[in-house]
Amino acid sequence: MRWFAATVVETYPETSDAVTLRLDIPDWPGHRAGQHVDVRLTAEDGYSAQRSYSIASPPDDARVELTVVRMRDGEVSPYLTTVLEAGDQIAVRGPIGGYFVWDADDERPVLLVGGGSGMVPLMAMFRHHARRNRPSPMHLVYSARRHTDVLYGAELAELATGDRSVTVTLTRDTGPGPGVRLGRVDTALLTEVGWPPTARPRCFVCGPTPFVEAVADLLVGLGHQPGDIRTERFGPTGG
Repeated sequence: MRWFAATVVETYPETSDAVTLRLDIPDWPGHRAGQHVDVRLTAEDGYSAQRSYSIASPPDDARVELTVVRMRDGEVSPYLTTVLEAGDQIAVRGPIGGYFVWDADDERPVLLVGGGSGMVPLMAMFRHHARRNRPSPMHLVYSARRHTDVLYGAELAELATGDRSVTVTLTRDTGPGPGVRLGRVDTALLTEVGWPPTARPRCFVCGPTPFVEAVADLLVGLGHQPGDIRTERFGPTGG
């Protein structure tokens, strides 16, 4: 798979620990909502480090956006979130992945469940749904620790209209805004905001491994078919 030279167009903070990078990638072949890329940094002495990051921008965006959460002792994320600036270049390889993707021509209801930075690929799907103005309903359940950890908060509020809705659940505190509640994702919440298994919704779950496994088990317990549930998980990678 080809490596591209990506130029940083702009960077902007999402939270105190997360930054979105907007990249210009000449000859970019395009991507599907839910895919990711590899990012490689190379030092002057030749040492290189590589990490994978989900794409936050929808497929029809002219630029590629990555939202990176800074890991305190990481090798790559501190550079991307605190040093990188407009005009700099990084090496990007992708797009990668064909399982955890949503295409706008799918007319089935969609349930997105994200934990922490697992929200990033789901945001690409949510934005794609809004750009294409699809009639199929889409509901997003977003679990974060605190309201200050919520990514894309203002944009989510703007996009949550018509056939798109959002529920934010916080595990450590409550926060401002409609649809925000305290607690974890559980059977009651998924029953309240989701669709019955008979509707055969597409379910996408992304986040830390324990979160993804717990939510997938809840969905199966509610009667959803395993084949209708797509999962993507992440764990410690060195940042």
